[in-house]
Amino acid sequence: MALNTPWKSLNSHININLPEENSIDPLEMRKSYLYQILCDSSLLALEGIDPKAAGSCDPDPHLNLGSVYTALLTLERKEGTKGFKDFDLKETTAQSALGVINEHRHVVLLGDPGSGKTTFVNFLTCCMAGELYGEETVNLSRLTRPLPDDKGKDREEPQPWNLGALLPVRVVLRDFAARRLSGTDVSAADLWEFIEGELEKSVLDGYGPHLKRELQEKGGILLLDGLDEVPEAENRRMQIRKVVEGFIKSFRKCRVVVTSRTYAYHQQEWRIPGLHEAVLAPFSEGQMRRFIDQWYAHVARLRYKNSDEAEGNAHLLKQAIFRNSRLKSLAERPLLLTLMASLHSWRGGTLPENREELYADTVDLLLDRWERPKAVKDGTGKFSLVQPGLLEWLKIDRAQMRTLLNRLAYNAHAGQEKLTGTADIPEKDLVHGLYEICENPKADIQKLMDFLRDRTGLLVPRGVKVYSFPHRTFQEYLAACHLTDDEYPDSVAELSRKDPDRWREVCLLAGAKAAGGSKSSVWGLVQALCFREIGNAEADAQDLWGALLAGQVLVESGIYGQPSAKNKVNLERVKTWLLHILKGDDLPALERVNAGNALAVLGDPRFDKDYWYLPDDGMLGFVKIPEGSFYMGSDKGKDPEANGDEQPQHEVYLSEYWMGRYPVTVGQYRAFLTDTGQKSTAEWERWNRVSTHPVVMVSWEGAFAYCTWLTDKLKFTENLPGDLKEIGRTHDLKVSLPTEAQWEKAARGNDGRIYPCGNELNPDTANYVETGLGDTSPVGCFPMDTSPYYIREMTGNVWEWCLDDLRKYSTKRCVDPKGPQEKDSVRVIRGGCWGGPAGYCRAAFRYGGVPGFRDLLLGFRLVLPGQPQDRQARVPGVSRESRA
Repeated sequence: MALNTPWKSLNSHININLPEENSIDPLEMRKSYLYQILCDSSLLALEGIDPKAAGSCDPDPHLNLGSVYTALLTLERKEGTKGFKDFDLKETTAQSALGVINEHRHVVLLGDPGSGKTTFVNFLTCCMAGELYGEETVNLSRLTRPLPDDKGKDREEPQPWNLGALLPVRVVLRDFAARRLSGTDVSAADLWEFIEGELEKSVLDGYGPHLKRELQEKGGILLLDGLDEVPEAENRRMQIRKVVEGFIKSFRKCRVVVTSRTYAYHQQEWRIPGLHEAVLAPFSEGQMRRFIDQWYAHVARLRYKNSDEAEGNAHLLKQAIFRNSRLKSLAERPLLLTLMASLHSWRGGTLPENREELYADTVDLLLDRWERPKAVKDGTGKFSLVQPGLLEWLKIDRAQMRTLLNRLAYNAHAGQEKLTGTADIPEKDLVHGLYEICENPKADIQKLMDFLRDRTGLLVPRGVKVYSFPHRTFQEYLAACHLTDDEYPDSVAELSRKDPDRWREVCLLAGAKAAGGSKSSVWGLVQALCFREIGNAEADAQDLWGALLAGQVLVESGIYGQPSAKNKVNLERVKTWLLHILKGDDLPALERVNAGNALAVLGDPRFDKDYWYLPDDGMLGFVKIPEGSFYMGSDKGKDPEANGDEQPQHEVYLSEYWMGRYPVTVGQYRAFLTDTGQKSTAEWERWNRVSTHPVVMVSWEGAFAYCTWLTDKLKFTENLPGDLKEIGRTHDLKVSLPTEAQWEKAARGNDGRIYPCGNELNPDTANYVETGLGDTSPVGCFPMDTSPYYIREMTGNVWEWCLDDLRKYSTKRCVDPKGPQEKDSVRVIRGGCWGGPAGYCRAAFRYGGVPGFRDLLLGFRLVLPGQPQDRQARVPGVSRESRA
């Protein structure tokens, strides 16, 4: 049996003798159950994705999910990474979603809309059912296919899975909540009754007790999709939590997977105890390449095209995406890559260049289904019309339909109580709107309702007499279209400044849509969003949000280059506000990061064009650390988290030195690569996109090479601060990595603090795992993360290489400890990172890696020597010979 027969439904080529009504043969019922979930989960409908499918006369056009599915990665922390010392430390890295579920019994899989959560659930269900059913092409072998490398080819090892085939049960939580969560007293029994009720609707009536017994005695896997899409989710979250916790207790041998939108689940009240959290990573270049190759190969088989043509089309699409940074960014989301692949085929090998155009084309694509008639083939092979297209039947044109959909989207978005998922659109509102524009006197309401039920595309049924857009993206885009036609730009600006959480995406899409008409339309929105100068007595929180959105509108529309004199004033005003947001604490950490990211594109005034000079902080932001002693390491009595590697606490004397205020940034390191003629790798580019973020994926050797390059650069530089000019006249300004002692003194000073920023840590103070950013942040957007010497962001963000070997501490007083002793010995790494817990961000915490190791969490900062030792006072009680 094979599931990839072109243009055929699963029913037409899987042969199974369904049990007679009232039959209770458990084995036959189990086989029927597997068959049904194979039918439900293995096919991806082309209608609503591909206009050629929408216009096809084939009654059942779809793609086989197993033929196009590309394995997803998560940002995971796992132990035992090669090249690191054997510490009890977890490293955040890219791990397959399947590997996470293999490793952890109960998992919540988090991701943004369109990140592939539901597709993963369907594919996992399909492969488990296929293995148990005996399907040849969709099974555990397909499920564990190796991850792709950077070129889209299979890696050597398959994805980990050592649990065998688990009996799958898939539940859409929105449907469950709508039908079962009517009261306040709920339990796992309600979920099971829902599952049994779904079985009773099919030929599986009576199988429920057998299924329950197998799950309890042998185990299985329950997949709960869409936690954040539950109607009235905020009011029902405690009910859902109670149900899931109860199910885990009742079905102790089952694994449980829950999916949710990341932002919703990061709220503490949403979290379900005992579930391991994993965040879906954006598609890598290798994943994009694999998906595109698989997509075109499968579509070619469906349309009877030759393989050479499929390979040629795939090459053109990959070329279009990888030559355009904006398209590549869009393609990181599986949903958008799927639509791009379809649009690329539809448009004859071209793609729109920004997401607003992509959404516009996608909306047109989805509307195609409503425009086309529906026909069936009779016994003689002739086609007969069953149902006309909706627009033809209503006697209206697409513009009228779009105006209605825009208004429905705006009203739904404006009236939605909570800010996650899509809003419900009552059937009566939709029908009433269609009848308002209908020009066909013969149209009747029953036929219209039948049409909506059978021919949904841009609107999908959600329960009884309720519709919604298939994705929040479309709701936001259509609301933006409504606003650009109604008192633009003032209405957009007013809504967005007052309620940015609701209207941010709408505002950005409205600006991008306006850019398609003229640049002046975008600048008009920017002016309406950000019109006050900093320091104006009337400025308030709305001005902060307005400025942030204005910056993001400019970045989204791409029209910020070479502005007119008037618009240059607007641009500088926006940049001034963005810098103010980044350096302050008026907005939450995530918004400060957004401000920094926008500023990096528009032109960060802290950097010159070469990115190795920070004008407002001096050359590279160096800060003087005075000579003197401090106590290095941890005192277990004062720090309960102290471990053996941090002890004994001991006195260290250090000569004067200068420490980098921030870690070295992407822009600074890129200047080094350019100046030395080195080429970056695809992996390096993937994790180093924004110029003002700390650079990562740099080995100790690469960091040391940067120091050597910058040392030569400084020899020819006159723009040194006063103290450094004096040092430069007396000896060479040799740039180096900090020794471990220099790093720790700069981080904690003489007061013995636990963290560089103090004795306590919270998610708004620094970028670590609880902050929830899931990435590095621009330097300078955590102003409270400041050491006693005003060194910034030594808490989290990125681990930082130090010069030394990782060695046990001495009990003796040390003076100016030296750097590495052996060529390939493990080097010290300090400071914690965005993917690690608070404990790893402590000033005394130690980690290590071999010199050639690179990682997406690992960067570095710099030091310069202070006054030469022969100009410093003698260290009391220590001979000069002992200062080695």
